[in-house]
Amino acid sequence: MPKVSSVVVPYPTYLRVYEPLAAFPEAERGHWARYARRPDRPSYQDELRRSLADLLPTPPIPVPVHESSDAFVLDVDGVVCVCPWRTRLRGWQALEELAEELPKPVLEAVLPEVVRLQAAKDYERWLIRNPDARPWIRSSTWQVPLHWFVLVGDEERSFDKGSGDIPPMLRYRTPMVQARRRVARALRTLKDTLDEGPLIDGLVDVGRWLEEFHPRSLVELDYGGLVHVLPAGELEDDHSAADVAEGIEALRQGDGAAAGEAYGRLVERWRAVRDRRSAN
Repeated sequence: MPKVSSVVVPYPTYLRVYEPLAAFPEAERGHWARYARRPDRPSYQDELRRSLADLLPTPPIPVPVHESSDAFVLDVDGVVCVCPWRTRLRGWQALEELAEELPKPVLEAVLPEVVRLQAAKDYERWLIRNPDARPWIRSSTWQVPLHWFVLVGDEERSFDKGSGDIPPMLRYRTPMVQARRRVARALRTLKDTLDEGPLIDGLVDVGRWLEEFHPRSLVELDYGGLVHVLPAGELEDDHSAADVAEGIEALRQGDGAAAGEAYGRLVERWRAVRDRRSAN
């Protein structure tokens, strides 16, 4: 495995799907079965460090030349499930969104236009050969998109304060069938009570994405790098999935006041996170 920096890379949060080995074509299934037995599997921090290292050369490498053969692995009730990194595909998709995230002078300094155009052309050619490709991982920086919380329940929340060199951890894991059910129920309620907007659009998008995977998959919402920049007390008190569920149920019951209170808690919590982003 390539040597990577020991620097902690913060900020991203993740939505991951772990599929059982049976969901993969036979040749790929064999690769992942062997990979799952490796004791030295890399972490999400390793993936981030490698990506950042690729930006240092001149010109920078915005997207890996070859697709990653790494994955995250879980044992789900005795069934090996894997979440392929697909770093190259995710890099191409992130480049499409980057123009909306950064001012043009900053974007040009980080990734010159000629580099971005070449990467876009490479992606177009690749998509012709791989029209059904989709990532197993979605990521977001400095926030957890609120519609992600619809997929999980507070009872599925796992928090560890960490100690010494071990950082804190906050994540949710839920069966795919449960995540799909929650999305469908939430969409019915939101479409009946709210105008079209980012929350509904986000849920429709993530619901379509979930349909691409095996029904026995596992869905994971991971606070990832945010645990390195948020105080442990704030993490311990963060029950955003419960607030989202409470707000949607209140809307279903026609209780606008209770829905507003739940939404207010979410806004206050995540505004504080965005304030840290602005202070950096």
